[in-house]
Amino acid sequence: MAAWFRILTLAVTLLATLALSPARAAGPSLLFDPATGEVLSHDREGEPWYPASLTKLMTSYLVFKKLREGSLTLDQKIPVSELAHAQPPSKIGVPVGKTVTVDFALQSLLVYSANDMAYVLAEAAAGTAQAFVAAMNQTAKDLGMTATHFVNPNGLFDPRHVSTARDIAVVASAILRDFPEYAHYFAQSYVAVGKRHLANRNSLIRQMPEADGLKTGFVCNSGFNLVASATRNGRKLVAVVLGAQSGKARADLAQMLLVDGFTRDPAKTPHPKLGELADQQLGAIVPADMTASVCKRKPAVLLINAHELTGWGISFGLYDSALKADMALRGRLLSPWGVDAAGTAGVVQMPGDQGFAAIVWNIDQASSLAMCAHYRGEKAYCEVMTPETFAQIAALTPVPPPLEVKPEAQGADEEKSKTKPVAGKN
Repeated sequence: MAAWFRILTLAVTLLATLALSPARAAGPSLLFDPATGEVLSHDREGEPWYPASLTKLMTSYLVFKKLREGSLTLDQKIPVSELAHAQPPSKIGVPVGKTVTVDFALQSLLVYSANDMAYVLAEAAAGTAQAFVAAMNQTAKDLGMTATHFVNPNGLFDPRHVSTARDIAVVASAILRDFPEYAHYFAQSYVAVGKRHLANRNSLIRQMPEADGLKTGFVCNSGFNLVASATRNGRKLVAVVLGAQSGKARADLAQMLLVDGFTRDPAKTPHPKLGELADQQLGAIVPADMTASVCKRKPAVLLINAHELTGWGISFGLYDSALKADMALRGRLLSPWGVDAAGTAGVVQMPGDQGFAAIVWNIDQASSLAMCAHYRGEKAYCEVMTPETFAQIAALTPVPPPLEVKPEAQGADEEKSKTKPVAGKN
């Protein structure tokens, strides 16, 4: 396992340069036929990427399983918890304690990409979000998604929440194969919320007549992602596009791939099967970060207020820039010991001229000691941080002024959802 630390050292310098380049184009892509499993084109399909709201494909897959088993029904009313309501946009915003039907939650999840409804469904399906995420990861393994790790059911950024174009194609294929009766959710043009119509975030279904799904994804770190399906003359193809520079760019690129695929004669050229493509080993390299090019108003690294540090923690060292500290942090957390670590992770500017620390906090003493023991065993720097140490850092750090930059809506994009009056209520 020591090899991934050597790879990380090289990746920190390389990715720091790439992340600063606004000219960096779209990330990995893949075009395949879900009926046959044939891959018509692929580029960097095994490279790790932040899936963002493409995560909701797996969330819906597990909910569809519960519906088939009978433990959930479409007309069943399920409650909105404080945790679900607290999720940032994009969301529906149903008050805590109110209920929604499973059908409405699925529409909101897959049409409008509602982050709160992901938690509503997760808690209804598994009791707790934590149990649901465990089921997501087990299902990913069962499906053969070899470089995927989920941390939450909605895809909001976490350095340990990663996948690949190949793995995302696997779960998309599983949905189309196992649950064709729910395909209408992905092609639905809008979800009705009271008197509003919230448009499907997948603009390709309005741009390309044959398009009929599936799901968008966006966080600043991932760029603009899309799993797009289209059907022509009875043949369905699916394109996976990751890391595009805008919502329009991802739709255009997906359409280009799909149109090209429909012009090819599958009998003339042999193609590899989706299952034959290989992922890079989880943690082998740090995923690219698109923040600098797609969210120019947002700092490339959002520094954590030292006054937020609580509990025990660990530090992966000090760096002369926030970007280097962030790269190191993201790499360490994709290690075998970091990927399932508890707590919260971030970069903290240390008092004086000490630099920037890559820190995990809000864990217990036993976990901090065990984690550092294993990292040190791999010849990686790790320092246990006590509550007293965090208190000393906070005491020497001025309380920062409130951020003036409005946060980006994670899971949305620059194409505003169009609304129009509609009679009645859902």
